[in-house]
Formats: sequence, structure tokens, C-alpha cells
Amino acid sequence: MNRCSLQTNPLAFRTQLCRLPTESSEMAGRRLGREGEKTRKRGRACVVVLGDIGRSPRMQFHALSLSRQASLQVDIVGYGGSEPYSAILEHQSINIYKMKQWPKFLQGLPWIFKPFVLLLKPLIQFLVLLWFLCFKVAAPDVFLVQNPPSVPTLVAVKWASWLRGSAFIIDWHNFGYTLLALSLGRSSRFVAVYRWFERRYGKMADGSLCVTRAMQHELAQNWGIKATVLYDQPPEFFHPASLEEKHKLFCRLNKNLTQPHGVHDCAMIGAFDFRNKDLNDTLFTTMVGTDIVLKPNRPAIVVSSTSWTPDEDFGILLEAAVMYDRRVAAILDEDNSTKEDLWKEMQNGKQDLYPRLLFIITGSADLGVCLHTSSSGLDLPMKFMSPGCGHVWLWTACLCCFLLMDLFKGFPDVCDTLKLLRNGALETGSSARWASEWEENAKPLIFEVISKSVS
Repeated sequence: MNRCSLQTNPLAFRTQLCRLPTESSEMAGRRLGREGEKTRKRGRACVVVLGDIGRSPRMQFHALSLSRQASLQVDIVGYGGSEPYSAILEHQSINIYKMKQWPKFLQGLPWIFKPFVLLLKPLIQFLVLLWFLCFKVAAPDVFLVQNPPSVPTLVAVKWASWLRGSAFIIDWHNFGYTLLALSLGRSSRFVAVYRWFERRYGKMADGSLCVTRAMQHELAQNWGIKATVLYDQPPEFFHPASLEEKHKLFCRLNKNLTQPHGVHDCAMIGAFDFRNKDLNDTLFTTMVGTDIVLKPNRPAIVVSSTSWTPDEDFGILLEAAVMYDRRVAAILDEDNSTKEDLWKEMQNGKQDLYPRLLFIITGSADLGVCLHTSSSGLDLPMKFMSPGCGHVWLWTACLCCFLLMDLFKGFPDVCDTLKLLRNGALETGSSARWASEWEENAKPLIFEVISKSVS
């Protein structure tokens, strides 16, 4: 019957024949699309951090730029611990995969077991990281990995890039072997092996980013690696805190800052019947009617963040603080800068030529201090900075003390050097934000390596 129908209706037959190739090509296209998934652009990136994600701001900024500026889906693989930025947690195109940390009890084993731990730890980390990169996350167009640590990170990411047909980019923050040498010594065989792995697998990357021109030169001359410099810059959600934001922060921290821990604390003034004060009155700000005002005799806040690694010498800052206290006491003719009556005078509004200093590990500040000494000598060394990027190099506790005195003389109103540093930082931050720096230097490299891996 169907045969007769086709024979007696040649037009229908011709129409049917015309349709078949069209339908067949569509089906073939879908089939080829499925089969060619590995060679097609997937629109995905994987950011790898063998460390605490929340303590890796640069890699978090990378993730945000990859999703916002490159329009890629982003997976972050790393360890938990500190909370990542809210912009990361709230972004719909960014997924976080947290690996389990190396057991802490193994870090406290006797020294005789140290060689065993040095061998076992990277092996376990390698297997766990490879499992996440090859099976837990979707196949990306590009892996972007933070270095250091180099072993086993670079090895695992390179293997994963082979298996998944992805490109592989390293962001060089420092050299892993120089960090290891701080604890084991430059002559250690472990350091030599570590450097070999770092150099060999570093050269296998499809592209490289680094933080300074000096590191770019070192990679090119002695490692045979061409790297693009991507300077650290603050993202758009970093901004100087408003007076209202400062007041809210100080109100939240008030209890911690005014606990009587002894007469040597600058914040000890809170011990003098502070509990009877207005809840809207802090060491730094107070409410006058409906207005918030900064206290003229408030302590100056010096903040330093830290990753608690061997290349950060906090002894310099602590020694400088003691020197500052003694020299200011001599200038102000104070027999004992910790006498109780001095704090009472301060509470009553007395203002001196030099302020009391309150050192905080992290938070808002009048001055930020970075104690990073750079194990490689090629990434950013120790510096002072006002909120932003302005800096003055420092090398000794004595110089640090002189800088503190120079910056804070006449605080808070007549401190021209501090104001100059702050204004320079604000100007730099407004003209060279992370997004523009990333758009100009990182984005072209990322799309270049992706296009090569796909073709």
C-alpha cells in the first residue's frame, strides 16, 4: 500500500526525499556535538588553590573576573577554613569544591618521622586533588592554578589537563622551593627535588601569570618560562570605609577592644568604668545627637594581615612598637607610659603630639603593615601601606619605628605624611582597579590558551 502510494504520488515522494537529508543532518549535528564535547568550547574554568580558599584573595578575584569578564562558569577547588568573599558565595556562576585538609595530628609527629611525612603528604594530596579535578568538577576549558605550593599541585593539574583536554595556566605568586628552603635549608635534597618538579612542570604550562617584573625576568632568564605580569589591585568592592561603617564596626568590636587585659594595653582605658558608658561610644567614635564623630584623641589603628608563614617576621613589628613607646614617652617626658593617670587623662580628652597605637591583625585601619619578606626575593617584599597600594619600603625594626613616628606625628589632624600616603593610595586604587588590570593582561592570555587547546 505504501509502495503504491509512493509510486502514484511522485510529488509526495520527492517532497519526502527532500525532507530526509535535512532531518538527517540535524540528527548528525547533534550526534557530532555530543561526540565532540571534548573539542568544543565548554565555557568553563577551574581555579585551583591547594590552600585555604578564603585566604587566597587573588585567586578569588580571578574567579570573579573569569565569571564576569570572560562569561565563564567557574569551579574553585581548594581547602575550606576561612569564609570566601560574599561576592564569591553569592555568584550563581561560581561553584566551590572543598577538599579535606591534611590531618593536623600528623604535623606534630617527632622529627624522626619528618622525612616520611614529607613524602606521604604530597602523595595523598596528589591523589585527592587529581580525583577532584578529573571526576568531581565538569571538564573545563582552562585550569588556573596558584603557585606555590608546586608539589603536588602542578603535577596534578597538568595530568588533569591532559586527561580532560584542557588548557593549563599558572599564576606565580612565589617559588615553592624557596619557601621550603626556609624550614629545610637551601642545601636540602628535598628542596632540590622540589625545585626540579616546580621548574619541569612549570615549563609545561600553556601560559603563565606573575606578580612582578622581577619574577617575570627570573622566569624568562633562568626557567625558560614566558609570563605575563598581572599586578595585584583591589577589586571594585574594596573602598574606604565610611564614618558610619567605621562606627558600626567599632561598636561590634567594642567589647573585645576594651577588655582589661592589664595596664600595658592601649585599650585599657575601657577598664575605667567603661561598662557604664553609652553603647554608642567607642574608643574611636561617639554619637553627638544623631551625628557620628571621630574622637580627636583616639588611638591610631595599625593593621597587619598574616598567613603565619616563615617568611613573615612579626618580631620586627613588635620590636618597633616597643621602641615607639619608649621614644614617645621620652619626647612627652613621661616617666612611665603605662601609668594609670595617663589613661585617665586620655579618657578625659587629653590629646598628645603622638597617638597611642592599637595593633590589630586584620580589619579597618589608619595604616596597614605587610610583613612579607619574600622567600624568593622576587615577589612583593615587606612594606608599609595605607589602605590601597601606597607603600614605603622598610627593613629593620628601627626604621619601622621612625616611620611610625613620622607618619603619626600630629595624629589625627596634623599628619601630612600619612595623608600624602593615603591620598596616593586612593588615587592609585581609583585608576588601576583589578578589573581593568585583569581585562588588559589576564583575559587575552586566557582566551589565547583556550583557543589553542580547542583547535
